[in-house]
Amino acid sequence: MMLHTDDQTIEDLRIFGKRDTQGIYDLYNHTSTRGGEAILSEMFRQPLSNREEINRRSSIIALFAQNKVSFPFNAALFDMAEKYLANANAQTKNATRNAALSEKDVNNGVAAVIELIQQVTVFISADNVKQISAFDTERLAISELLMDSALDPVRQEKNKRLSFAAVTAYDLLFRTRERSRIEKLMRHVYQLDVYISVANVATEHQFVFPKALEKGNDLLLLEGVYHPGLKNAIGNNVRLHTEEHVIFLTGANMAGKSTFLRSLSTAVYLAHMGFPVAAKKMEFVVLDGIYTTINLPDNLGMGASHFYAEVLRVKKIAAELHAGKSLLVIFDELFRGTNVKDAHEATVAITGAFTAKKNSLFVISSHIVEAGEDLKRYAGTGFLYLPTRMNGHQPEYTYKLERGITDDRHGMIIIRNEGILDILKNGRKRALEQ
Repeated sequence: MMLHTDDQTIEDLRIFGKRDTQGIYDLYNHTSTRGGEAILSEMFRQPLSNREEINRRSSIIALFAQNKVSFPFNAALFDMAEKYLANANAQTKNATRNAALSEKDVNNGVAAVIELIQQVTVFISADNVKQISAFDTERLAISELLMDSALDPVRQEKNKRLSFAAVTAYDLLFRTRERSRIEKLMRHVYQLDVYISVANVATEHQFVFPKALEKGNDLLLLEGVYHPGLKNAIGNNVRLHTEEHVIFLTGANMAGKSTFLRSLSTAVYLAHMGFPVAAKKMEFVVLDGIYTTINLPDNLGMGASHFYAEVLRVKKIAAELHAGKSLLVIFDELFRGTNVKDAHEATVAITGAFTAKKNSLFVISSHIVEAGEDLKRYAGTGFLYLPTRMNGHQPEYTYKLERGITDDRHGMIIIRNEGILDILKNGRKRALEQ
């Protein structure tokens, strides 16, 4: 079972990098093989929504980290084996050498597959791997593939320099008779590469392994959550439960609202992958989907304004909620694309309606602090803000959540501090001299 999400959410959370900017995927990608990279990418695109699967994967990675298991295979072996196996399709019944491969490529490919099979056999027999009970299912599956009698000669092969006849026999075995078995084995090793890679990330960054809970009163508990891509980040605590599952978040510009929303939703996304997260503690009830709206673009192709794009986004999520799905829904500056009066009324109406969806979680940020007063009549709503402290005329930001609704209004102070009005009146040079 997969967690429902969409391209907007993946873009908002910056799951995959762009140009010179790293994404969350890049942070977790310490894989040694191209196959491991591909599987890791699949995992990021298809988070889980099954509690047992999530906890099992999380346990495997956590125990690999705890046992300090390292990836024991040379990546160059995989390069040779992959090139070799990729050229199996053009073989004919009477030919064991593919025209696309040179004799050297075949020799290298056969040698690489033999070495990999022997190394995997040793690896799954190691005591520290056998102790990882959550990995038993996959370890036994690997063992079953390896211990088939067809591979007996491979496991027992001692010669480093194979004869032409031996290479020919192994070539027929690997690329024709047992090709499917070899490919399944390779995929298991790629999966292993991912587990060890992510375990190393958890150790290096001191990330915590979330626990997926049975459905109950607490829906989400986060202690010290921060964005994994930030250095020296400040963590925050968040608890959402059946009595408070809608958060109305306020704060001045630059106070850290968008970063907090990304921190929270990224942690929930990664937790549904069974991955470690940037926090001190995390427990959560498994959801059906995550939908964020942090950087919603205008839809110029259909001539839609930003406001209409927001309306369509809300409509899509409303349909998912009506279908009974439990979701995490994030809106950063809901209805910013319209005038203040309409935005106020729409924010109260939509956020108030969200409070009726008890099995879902909502965090709505807004500059319209007056809407918070109207929302106090809706049971299930909590109020958090990110404060600004004034040091003389300079705003300073704590980035720490506090209870309540902010009354910070420092926009004009920032505009004056930047000398914009003076520049408009006197020109840049004279403004700088003052």
